[in-house]
Amino acid sequence: MATTAVSRRQFLTAASGFAAAVGLSGTARSGDRPTVRNPRATDGDKNHEPKWDERLTITVGPKNADLMGLDDKVIQAAVDYVARLRGGTVMVLPGTYTLRNAIHLPSGIRILGSGADSVITKIPSTTVPLADDSDWYDQEITLQTSESFRVGDGICLQGNAPFNDSRTVIKRTLVARSGDRFKLDRGLRKNLWLTGKPTVSSLFPLLTSERTSDVVIENITLDGNRKNNAHLDGNEGGCIFLQDCSRYTIRNVTARNYNGDGLSWQVSHDVIVENCHSHDNADLGLHPGSGSQRPVIRNSRSDRNDIGLFWCWGVKFGLAEENEFDGNRSYGMSIGHNDTDNMMRNNAVLNSGKVGILFRDDARGQDFWANRNTLENNHIVNSGPETGVAIDIQGKTKELKITGNDLRETREPSKRIGVRIAKDAGKVELAENSFAGFAVEVEDQRNG
Repeated sequence: MATTAVSRRQFLTAASGFAAAVGLSGTARSGDRPTVRNPRATDGDKNHEPKWDERLTITVGPKNADLMGLDDKVIQAAVDYVARLRGGTVMVLPGTYTLRNAIHLPSGIRILGSGADSVITKIPSTTVPLADDSDWYDQEITLQTSESFRVGDGICLQGNAPFNDSRTVIKRTLVARSGDRFKLDRGLRKNLWLTGKPTVSSLFPLLTSERTSDVVIENITLDGNRKNNAHLDGNEGGCIFLQDCSRYTIRNVTARNYNGDGLSWQVSHDVIVENCHSHDNADLGLHPGSGSQRPVIRNSRSDRNDIGLFWCWGVKFGLAEENEFDGNRSYGMSIGHNDTDNMMRNNAVLNSGKVGILFRDDARGQDFWANRNTLENNHIVNSGPETGVAIDIQGKTKELKITGNDLRETREPSKRIGVRIAKDAGKVELAENSFAGFAVEVEDQRNG
């Protein structure tokens, strides 16, 4: 039988041509395939699914519900049941639900409340010191006193790291106990030594998730019971706190009175916030967190927080439009460290305590400023104290487009400035903006 010799070069050439045809992943390019029409449910195919007329709905409430109760256990039970059947809706009927632990959300579900009549809140927090050392590989802690804690509680462990004195924050659930000793749902993975003065607190987000996707939260009221709770930073908690999630829609949600952030999502992509109201929180009303790509914040209000909308580190290709930020104690909007290519348009930024819109200075890297962002058709009214600024561009921020904005002061001009541009800032395009009531409309420090 005749054989054909193929050289190594011929083989690699042929292989590379095949790879180009099908793409590096080994599948044909989408443009080369027929369009999927009328899909069927096929085992393992998550890309194409029929649009079903009905999915499972489980109701929870104080009465006349599938699952009855007014705490985290009943809501979590409904969530887990729906998730087991690969998706559906948990309908939270009217009532005030008081949590001892966060509701942990799996992928592919919907939480639907009854608006202002469905209120999720939490117990007052208690903080006590630990009574014994725990190493990073341990899965238990010992409390000095445990009267206020129960098995099933959500907790936050805090202390100083033993080697560099940095702050340690660990969120866990208590799953078993013997006296003042509690087992945790997961290992610590960080040292909690008595030299670092570690404590345990009954602190947790109200709704939370990690590494999940395709979730809808809508038409519900979340109240953090701020006056009775210790502070929990927005990188760890909030009325809603997401970590490493994708494709969440938060719609018609009120997030209020949390001793921390209202809505916070960290390294979470394609999060949509629509028609929400985040107000009277200790820190940030809306917090698209570090690395979050393509957030959309639309038709929402963020009032009387410390900052209305805080673009964290590396938030890119986001859109904030048709929102209102009123009475926030520091800034209406703040954008900084490597937050690039975002659009902020048609927003009302009112009565900010220090600055209306702040472009933060960040000199920690070669080019960490909030470059290539656009402010378009925003109304910025009454910003800061006597030395307040409507739009403050700090550091080496560059390539900004600031067009068609209405900047106003209805108070006495005093020393207030419309737009202030730092001496080291790069290109800033100012076009068709209107100014009223300022002592100085544009202070461009680059020119002096």
